[in-house]
Formats: sequence, structure tokens, C-alpha cells
Amino acid sequence: MAKPNYQYEKRQRELAKKAKKAEKAARKTTGGSDGGSDLPDDGTPAPDGEIGGAAPGTASPADGQG
Repeated sequence: MAKPNYQYEKRQRELAKKAKKAEKAARKTTGGSDGGSDLPDDGTPAPDGEIGGAAPGTASPADGQG
């Protein structure tokens, strides 16, 4: 059985970390508005990965149904 190449794995982690840091710096310089926000229009966070607030099919008083 071949032994694991820990140096390769470490280098891959370092490269991923460096790329993530560069991406974050690029977002910071462009203002951070990429249009892919998880927040609905009113600024409250969406629950558990839902984008846009309320779940589909649920009526709320703001919809005029109810």
C-alpha cells in the first residue's frame, strides 16, 4: 500500500487558502456587491438557506392574502 503524501495535501490546502484570501480581497476592493446575496430586500437573514424570506406557498399579511 502506498503511503500518503502529506506535503502534497498541505500544499493544496495552502493554495486553497491563498485563493480564498485573494478572492476576499478582490471582493473587498470592488465593494462586495456581487448580486448573490442571501438576504431578502428588507435586510433580514433568510432562514436555513432559503433565499427570499418566506417559504413558497405560505401566505403572509404582506401578500394581501389572509
